[in-house]
Amino acid sequence: MLSAKSLFQEILDNDESFRLFCSIAAAGESQGGWENARIAALVPEESRALVPKIVRHGADEDKHGRIFNALLRKRGLRPVGVPRETDYTMLLERRGIGLAHQRLSREERLSERDVITYLAHSRVTEQRASEQMRLLSRHFADHPELGRAVRMISNDEDNHLAYCHEELLRLAEAGHGRTIQRVLRACALAEIRVYRDVGLAVMSRMGGILGWSRARSAALAAGIHAVYAYERLGGWRRMVSLEPPARRDALGGPAVPSPEYA
Repeated sequence: MLSAKSLFQEILDNDESFRLFCSIAAAGESQGGWENARIAALVPEESRALVPKIVRHGADEDKHGRIFNALLRKRGLRPVGVPRETDYTMLLERRGIGLAHQRLSREERLSERDVITYLAHSRVTEQRASEQMRLLSRHFADHPELGRAVRMISNDEDNHLAYCHEELLRLAEAGHGRTIQRVLRACALAEIRVYRDVGLAVMSRMGGILGWSRARSAALAAGIHAVYAYERLGGWRRMVSLEPPARRDALGGPAVPSPEYA
């Protein structure tokens, strides 16, 4: 029977599929760490109060990248190159979502609109990350190899999502509500398409490694398309709503160290 748990267990049990999974995850998290570090260095004067939180966000992303690489090392595996069609972050950038790497590479201050773009992009993508890590945590929180990593990353992603809600609500109260909703909607509609495309690409790669039958691959692809249909019809709205988070000032302190993975 196909289920999220059985599917991931199959990926986990095979060194090559696990290697690809962790490599994709580590590359994406490390990329997020670089982006947040550049944003922290370039925020405009009126947004300087955000800098410690952006730095903390980036430090968490770097930590997650180290965790995935440490999981590979524990098995004696080395990372592999990330196939272009599975690069979630860069595919979003190509759709004009978030702040482009070319923009972040320049020594030029961001605008307040850029900060809104960053936070809206993060609110959408952290929603996805939080949901994915909660799913893994539900099934693998007690796993001897993955459990601690899954619990730690899941908690961090929930903190990141709470931070985005809180800061976007603050900006909405300052008069940017319509801009925020417009940017959030564009981000969400682009993200669900990229998530579908990356999901199909990753499953195709996994199927080749694990020797899935055409019928099984077709069933998994149909499931990915069904999720996209649901999200396109209205599921995307969960990514654009804003409400005061239960976790207040979630990124207000220093990053939690992870010496066991560093």
